[in-house]
Amino acid sequence: MNIYIKPIAMLMLSVMLGCCKTTEEQPKVPQPNDNSIASLALHRPTTFKSDDEFLDYIQKVHLNYMWEGAEKTSGLACERIHLDGNYPQNDEHVVTIGGSGFGIAGLIVGIDRGFIDRQAGVKRLQQIVDYLARADRFHGVWPHWLDGPTGKVKPFGEKDNGGDLVESSFLMTSLLCVRQYFREGNVEEQQLAHDIDQLWRGMDFSWYRRDGQNVLYWHWSPNYGWAMNFPLEGYNECLITYILGASSPTHSIPAVCYHEGWARGGDIKTNAAPYGYPLRLRHNGAEQTGGPLFWAQYSYIGLDPRNLSDRYANYWDVVRNHAMSDYAYCVANPKGYQGYGPDCWGLTASYSVVGYSAHSPGNDLGVITPTAALSSFPYTPAESMAALKGFWGKGQRIWGKYGFYDAFSETDHWTVPHYLAIDQLTIAPMIENYRSGLLWKLFMSCPEIQQGLQTLGFTITK
Repeated sequence: MNIYIKPIAMLMLSVMLGCCKTTEEQPKVPQPNDNSIASLALHRPTTFKSDDEFLDYIQKVHLNYMWEGAEKTSGLACERIHLDGNYPQNDEHVVTIGGSGFGIAGLIVGIDRGFIDRQAGVKRLQQIVDYLARADRFHGVWPHWLDGPTGKVKPFGEKDNGGDLVESSFLMTSLLCVRQYFREGNVEEQQLAHDIDQLWRGMDFSWYRRDGQNVLYWHWSPNYGWAMNFPLEGYNECLITYILGASSPTHSIPAVCYHEGWARGGDIKTNAAPYGYPLRLRHNGAEQTGGPLFWAQYSYIGLDPRNLSDRYANYWDVVRNHAMSDYAYCVANPKGYQGYGPDCWGLTASYSVVGYSAHSPGNDLGVITPTAALSSFPYTPAESMAALKGFWGKGQRIWGKYGFYDAFSETDHWTVPHYLAIDQLTIAPMIENYRSGLLWKLFMSCPEIQQGLQTLGFTITK
């Protein structure tokens, strides 16, 4: 089985050629009382008093993609932001549902840490929720992409013009975190929580069983039905979809879908241990080497893997060992790529020298994607901090308005001033889960999620 990556690559064939270098600016340290996140990246501090101050700065800059960089009508995350203005598909106004979910999580982080004024943050979140209520949905499920100004579906592919259950699950995870954060707030905040609850109750997970099968399906189209034909079977980034499906208060799925579908009747387990780190679960198409690191991140923006187990695995082992095996591979650097090492590691799906690619030890093109290491902070704090400092030390060559560029290759002397929401916007939330566990606490506090986990046979040890 090949690793399934939705075909962004088809949109990127000519974008990624050449090397982009920027000139160094005279550094300017932001004033201590300046909590604004706008344009902070343009004035790189020369030093930081502590690692905490460094992480504050990194979170501010990267979540700014969702704050200052958001599409204006929706408040959602643009699929991509290219600082050079090069958009071959003229898609700068297209918004991404999954990436916006990660961005919404970042907005909570910004509000909680005082980077974003609480009232302004609530206003933005209400704008987002109101837009989502008006936008195209398919049995309560949003498409992968929307046209930002209109809220109409923007096809991700010819037959991918309807509901995308996985991307919508990433979105709803963060919306539920927002609901929990504001549910006991003032009148406006309680209204926001109520409106999110209505969107949550409208998601029809049972429809996506495709006529009652014991598995969930990724896509449904009003024109092509189930023609995409992609059942969600583990292990990849889609675990959260089953968690939400079992937790739905209105359109839930039974446990048998999880065990027969996602867990493949128990065949999801594996003994593979690349670089000495047992993966525990069979990585689709990458069992012996491990898949791209976003598999250890997207489902875990809200789902807390600490002390979480079921009959198949302990999920802290799953995510930490995945990250550590990727780190160990990059340090070993069997292909001899320039730059790889303890302070420069991380393979995940991103732009590359040949277009969009799902980088992993089994598909190593010499491209490092900063989000891979930075969004692994909860699992590999020492190794991720070393990578952060290593990336930072490379200066303006891989840095721009919204933080580290999507990817770079020292072997090919390549980078471009381009960002992807799905990469950029997991950085602030996952760093926060390392620092305070904020999003994990919020999501796991949902009574429906607690019940859904119990229904599926998960246990949480204290």
